[in-house]
Amino acid sequence: MAEPGLRAFVCGQPIAHSRSPMIHRHWLSQYAIDGSYDPIEVAPADFSGFVSSLAENGLAGGNVTIPNKEAAFAAVDRRDGEAGAVGAVNTLWFDKGRLVGGNTDALGFAANLDAFAPQWRDRGRALIVGAGGASRAVVHAILQAGFDRIDIVNRTAARGQDLADRFGRKVVAHGLDQLSTLTPTAGLVVNTTSLGMDGGDSAPLEVDRLPDDSVVTDIVYVPLVTPLLAAAAGRGLATVDGLGMLLHQAAPGFARWFGVTPQVTEELRNLVIADLERHR
Repeated sequence: MAEPGLRAFVCGQPIAHSRSPMIHRHWLSQYAIDGSYDPIEVAPADFSGFVSSLAENGLAGGNVTIPNKEAAFAAVDRRDGEAGAVGAVNTLWFDKGRLVGGNTDALGFAANLDAFAPQWRDRGRALIVGAGGASRAVVHAILQAGFDRIDIVNRTAARGQDLADRFGRKVVAHGLDQLSTLTPTAGLVVNTTSLGMDGGDSAPLEVDRLPDDSVVTDIVYVPLVTPLLAAAAGRGLATVDGLGMLLHQAAPGFARWFGVTPQVTEELRNLVIADLERHR
């Protein structure tokens, strides 16, 4: 069980929009733990000093979000295997006085799909749209799930190639002009771009070209139903929204700091959805 009064945090810039405090405070209340979890605004220029003073400031650890995940990777004393594979750290904790960095994004991505589309694993070919920071965790999770090939389509070809080079021969980068060619063979489609967040009605690909048994997911969760998911559902395809990735990636950190492995429940999901709707 947790020591009384343990303090954890989420840091980034900006940070006011983060739903992580809501998630962790729900668990603290649910499990009757005497602890706290607070948002802390930390600019990139201040991150090194912030991390070096965690113990001095009485912090047991915390989460790191944009734009400090790569800086956290460099700042820790050691990293777990997931952080090493992804090249970024989103969770910090102490082990025998040493600061450890982990990455729970791949776990969160996979757990979300396991919960809502358990047939998603080992489906041959996956298609990822976008090659931003979150894409690395997505590629790592998909490779672990037994896929033979991952096609990455990105507007900037060089960025897509950098991602492919990181993970080896099963991952192949393409330009946007290849999207329609790759769509008919995709057993899993993942949108990692921000397309759809602005309220527009455009999907990043033509869902009519997908196989009938494709699983389609979007790591965006604002809005909860993106144009891609709406189009895929309209075609009768299995779809998974991005909120579960946020919820499931939070659980390992909570267990590290507070000594209890929390459950991602419908109650928690509905709590966050209600907050999203209030702030639309």
